[in-house]
Amino acid sequence: MTTHRDATAADLPAIDALFRESFFATFGHLYAPEDLAAFLGMFTLEAWTAEFDSADHRFRIAEDADGLLGYAKIGDLTLPAKTDAKTTELRQLYLADRAKGSGVAQELMGWVIDTARARGSDELWLSVYVDNHRARRFYERYGFAAQGIYAFKVGNHLDEDHLMRLTL
Repeated sequence: MTTHRDATAADLPAIDALFRESFFATFGHLYAPEDLAAFLGMFTLEAWTAEFDSADHRFRIAEDADGLLGYAKIGDLTLPAKTDAKTTELRQLYLADRAKGSGVAQELMGWVIDTARARGSDELWLSVYVDNHRARRFYERYGFAAQGIYAFKVGNHLDEDHLMRLTL
């Protein structure tokens, strides 16, 4: 049975482990080892804790008896989006492999959208790697539309991400 709840500080090590595992499995082959190490090195327990403790970030997790299935993290807009609207940014949505196709992503996305609306946001923004077609299709099903290209830095490597917006 899957449960969904707001994360606690005690969940941060599991969130970090899932982030690293999922990012490496999905994107690790794209980068030189030193670029990947530099990028992942920014995600320390102290950095996770600082985000968790900040008023503008919220974390939601999905778990079952075997542990963490996925998480979503939202915050104030930091992407270079051209908007004057009140916004929320989906910073991360990651799943364990065993959770893919289970409905966990949909549950987390429902929370993201509901929470953005509850915060009074008119728009929800995110970025997605241009060749991550599965993720892009997922976001498009919710009404997100591409708004331009964003340079996402992994170490010294620059990726192209799509900036995507959902009008709430």
